[in-house]
Amino acid sequence: MLTLAISPCPNDTFIFDAIIHHRIDLEGLTFNFQLHDVETLNHMAMAGGVDMIKVSFFTYLLLQQNFVLLDSGSAMGFGNGPLLISKKEYSLDDLPGLTVAVPGQYTTAHMLFRIASPGVMKKEFMLFSEIEDAILTGKVDAGVIIHENRFTYEQKGLRKIIDLGQYWEKLTGSPIPLGGIIVRKGLGYDVINKLNRIMFRSVEFAFKHPELAMPFVKQHAQEMDEEVMKKHIRLYVNENTLSLGTGGKVALSKLQTIARQKGLISDPEASEVAKW
Repeated sequence: MLTLAISPCPNDTFIFDAIIHHRIDLEGLTFNFQLHDVETLNHMAMAGGVDMIKVSFFTYLLLQQNFVLLDSGSAMGFGNGPLLISKKEYSLDDLPGLTVAVPGQYTTAHMLFRIASPGVMKKEFMLFSEIEDAILTGKVDAGVIIHENRFTYEQKGLRKIIDLGQYWEKLTGSPIPLGGIIVRKGLGYDVINKLNRIMFRSVEFAFKHPELAMPFVKQHAQEMDEEVMKKHIRLYVNENTLSLGTGGKVALSKLQTIARQKGLISDPEASEVAKW
């Protein structure tokens, strides 16, 4: 039995529903699945105890010696991504003197924030779902939000300083690679190829039968409004989720190059995507 860990976010539960509920051919493999927030998943991958796991792409870039990226299952942001928000009106130039909440040290959101605003020294790492309240109560001055919070922050009287996904796309001309599914290289070629095929089938099934996945999505979503869930899925589940393709691989290569240039990673290896 393989260990599988994903987040409870709508895009993950949507694309993994067919695997978890045995709606597709699993080629004889069985899974023991767990649900955790994205930063917990990143730390679990670093500890090395999970066979197949969803991680931030920043984390993947740090773990390429031991993990391979599956071609299916990735989340790419097109003209959108993590948002930097606040209660008061600030610009990027104001940030070095402020305290900023970030949803985890090893998230792609933190990586993007460090690229866009490298001078910020006062950061508070916290669970993504706690950041809006931390801003509202004055615990922090600003925060980087991810997932479904991008659909709710304005309702709470908060304002956007910058969309880090749009910033990235303007900088590189590519979508922002947010997160992907990685598997341990130690599983071996045959099992990794099976997992690649299974992941493709699961995403394909979700596209063809979206209504079947919704009960599982609703069961675990932090934001229970159904329209918010569907917006979240439409935003992050796209053709690059089915297969990274050339565009997705180029975007990931750019992420790795800029991360190295900024001193955020030191691994000299090229990104490896499993083939099947």
